[in-house]
Amino acid sequence: MHFISTVLLGSHMLSVVAGAGFPWLPSKVNQGGAKRLHPQKQARGLELELSLRVGPELPLYSRQVWVGGAWLGVSRTGCHPDTSRSCWQVLWTATMASGLAEESEPSLGESELAVNPFDGLPFSSCYYELLEQRRALPIWAARFLFLEHLESSPTGVVLVSGEPGSGKSTQIPQWCAEFALARGFQLGQVTVTQPYPLAAMSLASRVADEMDLTLGHEIGYSIPQEDCTGPNTMLRFCWDRLLLQEVASTRGPGAWTVLILDEAQERSVASDLLQGLLRDTRLRNLPGDRRVVVVTDPALEPKLQAFWGSSPIVRVPREPGGSPTLVYRDTVPTDLVEAACQAVLELCQREEAPGDVLVYLPSEEEISLCCESLSRELGMLAIPGPPPRVLPLHPGCGQAIQAVYEDTDMSVRKVVVTHWLADFSFSLPSIQHVIDSGLELRSVYSPRIRAESQVLRPISKCQAEARLLRARGFPSGSCLRLYSKSILELEAPPLPRPKVFEENLSSLVLLLRRKQIAEPGECHFLDRPAPEALMQALEDLDYLAALDDDGDLSDLGIILSEFPLPPELAKALLASCEFDCVDEMLTLAAMLTAAPGFTRPPLCAEEAALRRALEHADGDHSSLIQIYEAFVQSGADESWCQARGLNWAALCQARKLREELVELMQRIELPLSQPAFGSEQNRRDLQKALLSGFFLKVARDTDGTGNYLLLTHKHVAQLSPCCSYRNRRAPAQPPAWVIYHSFSISKDNCLCIVSEIQPEMLVELAPPYFLSNLPPSESRDFLNQLREGAAEPTSAQTDSSSAQEYGDGCVLQ
Repeated sequence: MHFISTVLLGSHMLSVVAGAGFPWLPSKVNQGGAKRLHPQKQARGLELELSLRVGPELPLYSRQVWVGGAWLGVSRTGCHPDTSRSCWQVLWTATMASGLAEESEPSLGESELAVNPFDGLPFSSCYYELLEQRRALPIWAARFLFLEHLESSPTGVVLVSGEPGSGKSTQIPQWCAEFALARGFQLGQVTVTQPYPLAAMSLASRVADEMDLTLGHEIGYSIPQEDCTGPNTMLRFCWDRLLLQEVASTRGPGAWTVLILDEAQERSVASDLLQGLLRDTRLRNLPGDRRVVVVTDPALEPKLQAFWGSSPIVRVPREPGGSPTLVYRDTVPTDLVEAACQAVLELCQREEAPGDVLVYLPSEEEISLCCESLSRELGMLAIPGPPPRVLPLHPGCGQAIQAVYEDTDMSVRKVVVTHWLADFSFSLPSIQHVIDSGLELRSVYSPRIRAESQVLRPISKCQAEARLLRARGFPSGSCLRLYSKSILELEAPPLPRPKVFEENLSSLVLLLRRKQIAEPGECHFLDRPAPEALMQALEDLDYLAALDDDGDLSDLGIILSEFPLPPELAKALLASCEFDCVDEMLTLAAMLTAAPGFTRPPLCAEEAALRRALEHADGDHSSLIQIYEAFVQSGADESWCQARGLNWAALCQARKLREELVELMQRIELPLSQPAFGSEQNRRDLQKALLSGFFLKVARDTDGTGNYLLLTHKHVAQLSPCCSYRNRRAPAQPPAWVIYHSFSISKDNCLCIVSEIQPEMLVELAPPYFLSNLPPSESRDFLNQLREGAAEPTSAQTDSSSAQEYGDGCVLQ
């Protein structure tokens, strides 16, 4: 037995000890150390009638017990079969604190009684400071109602609706952890999903501080290329797409006691699909009595209520305080960065407008430009005190994103420049002023042409309201909208557009097929994807030989679904096992996923010269391999990357991903190969491996001027400005046939990551029915002629020699 906490029983403070048979429930009351309390505190202990008997079964007759600074809720679980006495189940409903902490500062002896039930250690002084902040959050008023619904929901599902900044994302996971603690975490940890990896990492750090636990031990997070969890982790924050992959690979809903789907209004593909997979699961009938909590903005509440049926809903009260002063601009500025910078400078010069500033711009590029301009101009601004601190907030910031939460001197104003990432995530209590551009730049995938478009569009009304509420508080702040009220009313949609309408669904369909193997059934969607998008995804998977004749996953498709890569890249990696270039393809897969290479033109002649030294004659794919190897040889030096215009954080992520892929290939017993980069044989093998997965992404220069016609549709594109072929000195000619990694419809219609190929190799490796299904063009006729020409000499050979000729190309299809 060991000490758990203290119980306030009548006018006595009693210590509670847990027995070996009930590790999380009190089984003995030690009255030896009991002491009399002040009458005011005594009255608080007598609020509820309580009868507590000492014994192994510990019968309790009450609805709540005051334990260590929080109410210990109890609920009836049934009757004993031999007696009429009711049996009760203990439910921890709050984070444990000192029994005296609410009314006064604990003395040394009293504070020693406060023990964290999750790790058995005394609480630190920082815990009590954060506890006071937590109690001031709007969500705290709905605490008992939430726990009651979590215990008694007839469907096992609870909906939570609240505005950004109300404390939902930090407090709900803690209460669910206490709920699971009362059950001994029978089926595993409490899992919290987030639509953005950086949000999962940031929340895990904050919750670990609030619960006075260690990040990486009791509290953890899982994001791409970083798993900060351990064997004792009981509360895990994770990227929703990672959890979806875990669920798709197992029978049943997965290893969790409580699953929290946070920020459902973001409408990520993974979050929508997880809800679809769980909707018809009878959670109450599964072992361990699981629970699902869906957390959303009030704007999506009606849709979720209709989707989840009779599930109870908890509405978080609105935060008290005045509404921010709202100002519109009559017209949208032609230069949003300049307009935003000017607005920030005006705020910083006004003495009556203290507080931090949050600026919303459409894209990462504009965020960087704004930060550079503000850092330069604020340093020269004649204002009392130190200049404001300018901080970017976007996915490319990596772990540096935590800087926006760092406590600094209150006299130093912070200016945080962000985009849609902070619409609902990353609540910053110190924000007093918001500058909203009203626009967002999103990548939207078109299944018809298999290409992404960079779309600059108005934000939704829901996003605009969320941005406005960032300036709500005491005192209320201001919100400047760099657009007119009519634009918001007439052009803005009510809700963010579901991502299932805007992303390539090939990976989604692959996971769905994988789930049908583990557990056949129909998946429901909050909004069903467009039939055209689903058909294109199925067609692409069929071309990759991931589906069998019945439309189920083939053996190859099952292996493809194991990899955290797009299907075509996973297919190229598997093909490298046949062509003996696994080492190079592992590097390339990691670089294509995490580090796109040069993302901007060189800033000076010296940087251009250093870049040219990293470019490979075979094209961008080989250049990426060469960049990675040079990065590793430099010792992963950040200054080395800066001198060449490379993203150091992205290259570090690529290194981690490569290690993960190596471990995965070893686990599923796929062969590895020795490094051979640079040899002529390796060059051909690498091209074959790439074409085995990316034959859908081939283009031909029809006129010798760099105007490339894409084979799968009749769009014309040019090489990216960062392409190695464009950086070569004249009179270098662009390659006639190329394979590309991505095609983006933007102002210049660019092919990104391009390498030269030979059309004969495409005929050899692409499925014959793919070539037959290409739209009519000179390129298709040329490829079919090559195929017929290659078949003529083969017809004179024996069947065995014919099979040998196509062996390399067909073995994985």
